[in-house]
Amino acid sequence: MMNPWLPEKHKILDIIKETDMESTFVVEYDHPSIQHGQFFQLSLPKIGEAPISVSSFDDHCVCFTIRRVGKLTNVIFDLQPGDDLFIRGPYGKGFPLDEFKGKHIIVIAGGTGVSPVRSTLHHYLSHPEECKDVYAIAGFRDAEHVLFTKDLEAFESADHFHTTWTLDRGEKEGFKQGFAMNFVKDIPIKEWNDNDYAVIIVGPPIMMSTTAKECMNQGVKEENIYVSFERKMSCALGKCGHCKINETYVCLEGPVFPYTKAKTLMD
Repeated sequence: MMNPWLPEKHKILDIIKETDMESTFVVEYDHPSIQHGQFFQLSLPKIGEAPISVSSFDDHCVCFTIRRVGKLTNVIFDLQPGDDLFIRGPYGKGFPLDEFKGKHIIVIAGGTGVSPVRSTLHHYLSHPEECKDVYAIAGFRDAEHVLFTKDLEAFESADHFHTTWTLDRGEKEGFKQGFAMNFVKDIPIKEWNDNDYAVIIVGPPIMMSTTAKECMNQGVKEENIYVSFERKMSCALGKCGHCKINETYVCLEGPVFPYTKAKTLMD
């Protein structure tokens, strides 16, 4: 059994530049036990460690889309394909895709919140038989902060996907202006039965809160909503308490929560 406290050395296979501040690191990994929505702890000796969501994975690699924002990420961005990165995980609970089978899937993400839902969207892209259809809304700050351009194009071209991409400000071909939550009203939720759909919302806490409320204004039942927290997980094993809200350890019970639980945790 792997020691959950001990980082393991894995080779970087590729680095894909997404924006001026974000890149996707493709890391060699052959333990096919990842759930969509889980996270890993990434580290470099003598530098530090940080929790990073999984943005994609297969049987041979795992991808992390990282923003250059601090001491550890600055050094990670100096690495090249062939260099080693230390990782441990995966940790936490992912999205309950088994419970979503045969339903309409609504995914609403803001900014870097697109990263934790990317693998879920790819799953439904590859397995259309597992859902009725997919409504995907992704909002970005402006044209310079758009992530996963090729992925967005692939989702747009899928017959069972209905996509809306938005910018908070500025213009870009194929994108609408406004916040992601403004376009929830365009989804035909009121035509569906309560047990026929599931909603995933990921982004900053204020975005998740306001978007969940807008969904409910449009007829969504709160028990059909799931969110994912990006919080300061440190040990990832429920020992340090850094991610604790009230009596809940986000690293253990999350990062994915049903909204019925999450609404009491948004601080």
